[in-house]
Amino acid sequence: MNGFIERLVTLNEKDTKVRAVLRRSLAFEPGVYVPAYPYVEPFIKDEDNSWRREVLYLVAGLWALHWREGRIGAPISIGKACATYQSASGSASIERRFINLLDADSDQLLYRLRQMVSLLKEYNIDFNNMLKGLLYWNDDQKRTQNTWARDFYQNIKHEDETESTIKEEENK
Repeated sequence: MNGFIERLVTLNEKDTKVRAVLRRSLAFEPGVYVPAYPYVEPFIKDEDNSWRREVLYLVAGLWALHWREGRIGAPISIGKACATYQSASGSASIERRFINLLDADSDQLLYRLRQMVSLLKEYNIDFNNMLKGLLYWNDDQKRTQNTWARDFYQNIKHEDETESTIKEEENK
């Protein structure tokens, strides 16, 4: 899958219509919106793997939805982006949404992931990482979900940690 997102970036630099088409494709089941075919089908090998095809269309649409001019900073995983968002906003609902995302089956994934990516519009999400993870979403051991959860919980700042840090500093 190396080069998929880079190819979308290159196509977008030549014609911004690419983003509009791919964003529009999110209104349909992944892989059925015909105008998106020229941008994704070249990356689908001759194999008969419908999940891989759906994931490519999904990630292409999410990338187009999330794209912003002049975005800076290193891309981060969606788990880390969620943790950063929660820490910055103080919203406790992001953790619940994140858990629901991790618990999503193949049918729910498009909707929940689209909501999450829309919420994280200020963060530079690593779509290459997302693509690799989603390809293994249905793995019995849930490696992708475990990796994303680890990224979230290792980067989240809990209020109790903050309070204890403040108390420790006050006691010095």
